[in-house]
Amino acid sequence: AYKLKSPKYDVDEAKRRDATYAVQMYVPTRLINKETGEIKEQEVFIGDLPLMTDRGTFIINGAERVIVNQIVRSPGVYYKQDIDKNGRRTYNANLIPNRGAWLKFETDKNDLVWVRIDKTRKLSAQVLLKALGLTDAEIFDSLRHPDYLQKTIDKEGQFSEEEALLELYRKLRPGEPPTVNGGEQLLNSRFHDPKRYDLGKVGRYKLNRKLRLNIPDSTRVLTPQDILAAIDYLINLEFDLGHVDDIDHLGNRRVRSVGELLQNQVRVGLNRLERIIRERMTVSDADSLTPASLVNPKPLVAAIKEFFGSSQLSQFMDQTNPLAELTHKRRLSALGPGGLTRERAGFAVRDIHPSHYGRICPIETPEGPNAGLIAFYRVENGRVRRDLPPNSMTADEEDDLRVAPGDIPTDEEGNILGDTVPVRYRQDFTTTSPTEVDYVAVSPVQIISVGTSLIPFIEHDDANRALMGSNMQRQAVPLLRPERPLVGTGLEAQAARDSGMVIISKTDGQIVHLDANWIKVRDPEGNIHTYELQKYQRSNQDTCLNQRPLMFPGDRVKAGQILADGSATEGGELALGQNVLLAYMPWEGYNYEDAILISERLVYDDVYTSIHIEKYEIESRQTKLGPEEITREIPNVGEDALRQLDETGIIRIGAWVESGDILVGKVTPKGESDQPPEEKLLRAIFGEKARDVRDNSLRVPNGEKGRVVDVRVFTREQGDELPPGANMVVRVYVAQKRKIQVGDKMAGRHGNKGIISRILPIEDMPYLPDGTPIDIVLNPLGVPSRMNVGQVFECLLGWAAENLDARFKITPFDEMYDKEASRNSTHGKLQEAREAKGEDWIFNPDDPGKIQVYDGRTGEPFDRPVTVGRAYMLKLVHLVDDKIHARSTGPYSLVTQQPLGGKAQQGGQRFGEMEVWALEAFGAAYTLQELLTVKSDDMQGRNEALNAIVKGKTIPRPGTPESFKVLMRELQSLGLDIAVHKVETREDGTSRDTEVDLMADVGNRRTPSRPTYESISREELEEVEE
Repeated sequence: AYKLKSPKYDVDEAKRRDATYAVQMYVPTRLINKETGEIKEQEVFIGDLPLMTDRGTFIINGAERVIVNQIVRSPGVYYKQDIDKNGRRTYNANLIPNRGAWLKFETDKNDLVWVRIDKTRKLSAQVLLKALGLTDAEIFDSLRHPDYLQKTIDKEGQFSEEEALLELYRKLRPGEPPTVNGGEQLLNSRFHDPKRYDLGKVGRYKLNRKLRLNIPDSTRVLTPQDILAAIDYLINLEFDLGHVDDIDHLGNRRVRSVGELLQNQVRVGLNRLERIIRERMTVSDADSLTPASLVNPKPLVAAIKEFFGSSQLSQFMDQTNPLAELTHKRRLSALGPGGLTRERAGFAVRDIHPSHYGRICPIETPEGPNAGLIAFYRVENGRVRRDLPPNSMTADEEDDLRVAPGDIPTDEEGNILGDTVPVRYRQDFTTTSPTEVDYVAVSPVQIISVGTSLIPFIEHDDANRALMGSNMQRQAVPLLRPERPLVGTGLEAQAARDSGMVIISKTDGQIVHLDANWIKVRDPEGNIHTYELQKYQRSNQDTCLNQRPLMFPGDRVKAGQILADGSATEGGELALGQNVLLAYMPWEGYNYEDAILISERLVYDDVYTSIHIEKYEIESRQTKLGPEEITREIPNVGEDALRQLDETGIIRIGAWVESGDILVGKVTPKGESDQPPEEKLLRAIFGEKARDVRDNSLRVPNGEKGRVVDVRVFTREQGDELPPGANMVVRVYVAQKRKIQVGDKMAGRHGNKGIISRILPIEDMPYLPDGTPIDIVLNPLGVPSRMNVGQVFECLLGWAAENLDARFKITPFDEMYDKEASRNSTHGKLQEAREAKGEDWIFNPDDPGKIQVYDGRTGEPFDRPVTVGRAYMLKLVHLVDDKIHARSTGPYSLVTQQPLGGKAQQGGQRFGEMEVWALEAFGAAYTLQELLTVKSDDMQGRNEALNAIVKGKTIPRPGTPESFKVLMRELQSLGLDIAVHKVETREDGTSRDTEVDLMADVGNRRTPSRPTYESISREELEEVEE
């Protein structure tokens, strides 16, 4: 059997060394020499197979990746009804295998039955059936309406098996001389060769089920019975027997997980490997052959590498916070190889389907072009006999059962109360009597995904906002001091546990050792279990992964108990944000259009401070002129800039760096040609050989600053695998604390998002009757039109929780107990809080939920009471530090000579078509002209303009934009004689036109090019006036 060697590096080592966490595969091979009968056996290496870590991820080149599950059409046969332009119904059937050629059967308006093989030309159904070796008698015996097929035969005339095979070959391979033998081979290879055609287990099951066949599961290829039964069903549809399929029903779709996706890739690799082995056998000498010399692992390795490295389904793991990680692994995608493309996917595929109930979350999906193509998992169904374990069933099994929702009222014994019960039956929502119900769902929460189920009072939110809420929780940045929500849903602990971010004890026992890095537990047998904590690691999204112990030495623990918190968890529960005091009121227009006004307290108490770790990397390469060197001796740099570097030229750990500081000094040898002429002259005179190197150091980019937390050096000598041509790789990690600031994005859990517009001093914030200043002021207009009222309930219940010193867990959909359950429970708790504190202003029954607030600047009360409470607010990963950007000069695109776009390329802002219209509408001709020329792609004009600005002179007239020259060349390359002419009118009324050579300055760059029209300078103008 095959062998797997244990991995070269463990998970942490693989991450550190940028390696892949993989096992080596060895297979036993046997080579038989047919002439001599000699047998050679050998174990041969056929490639590395990446291993899944215990958290469900793969480590590829040092980065954690997730393979997303793909949802695709099940193989099987699907019937569809079409209406042609005359309004007549026609039917067609698609027979889809797991791999191989598709078969399509169709009827037309003349009642003829046709077949297409792999979207080729139409064949008569008779031809295919006869070619498969069926006789007329066999065909007609198995049809329910043989007379329907008779029409097709009458139209075409009778075919014998030979004629049918010839006809088949003619249609599939036009232009080649048809032979009976060729037709047979074609048919066999297309449908009867297991290597080329495979229905798969699912496909065979679906075919047998739909067409009522009893062909054994092991037969994965098509049989004549399958095709006959498929045609029979199609003809029956014309007589209204049977039913057409709904392709979006989950019974007709299946999930491909990692194993199967990888298997498909490996199959491709093995096929290539087979071809190579066959070629090598024919080429080389039979005696000297060994299995190892024949088997080249490259094609297989390449196929696996390609799948993990560049497949659409292999994604860089979203590690912003534990929830993002968890939901990324449970994602379903309809895109990818063998799936849909964004453009082809219509609305039907994206829509929520009744069969998704309890399987795919109806809420959580991206916004934009991928909407509905990527969904999330949920669980299945249970019974009112709550003492029995829940039953799981597939979508097509569930179709014929009557299933009631999980929140129907029952008495103690579990008998359903009331006369009618809402149920789902055959894709429809109807009502029935309690005795008719087959199953009851386990819980109302089962229909939504993890992220969505963390939103309290979700039943009061509009679905679009709930979608934003679940998506934005995945973007919350882990904060310095995580805090659990006061109002949660009770699923926070489960989410944190499933995310794999917290450390869970594997056994019962006692803690014998505990510090910031290790926890050791002794189990009852006396064995020591050691758990290592992650300290300040960088995640894929540059956020900080850090674990903190929850226990103390000597504590007793149970198996499954949480020993340490991860990032964004507190006490083993998910804690993505902070509970803050919130008021809904306008404040001087600073919260217009979703802007947010916050108090200075959130800044200096580090309420919303997060740690971000940035990675910078530089490699020293071997160049034509010699190796690059990592060194402290950098030309033209003062001692001041080098004071943080050690003797090898690498920054020391703990140094504080700001933008422009050197992290790693590197010099590159420069050739003779790189020298300016004056240096050559000095050389010629003094003959001294200056060190010809230029500074190529790694510097902190613009706008970044922080503290160096780690430096890693990789060299060949230490046995590290480096990219080809590199002698040394240095990696520097810089951490920064980011306090919240104007421009950062914040959000609640109900899709209420906004940008911070102003940070007010505490003394200016509105305050409560007892003097407590408000933390955040939101605009009340953000609630009614968006219909996410859940935030108001959360806010008020949080206020009660704070005053009662309690935390509340609200299961979603609590209205099952009572029409006004949410309102009553919230008001009840507020009343309790008022009595507990003995303060009447906490809750006023006549104006429930509103409190009189005072203006911090004047001390006057505001006009009316406003809604105040404690809400859970998140800071999102869209931070202004990563987005703010300005450009004066920078790189230009090669062809158009326009500035590049984006922050990473030092880009400019796009002045697009519509912006041009705006300036045209104002008649701002000169502004527009300079935007399109000197500020963009008039190469000479922009240099002259910069010089003029520096020297304080007037900016000269613009020249010709480069893009105009490109357009001219484009037209000329199409063979159009097109040129620019300049027409001058003389005093005597005659005119003279001259052709302007736009390219004059290209041929001879040294002479400054004249603009196409004469530019008149200020001095000349003044002379003319005099």
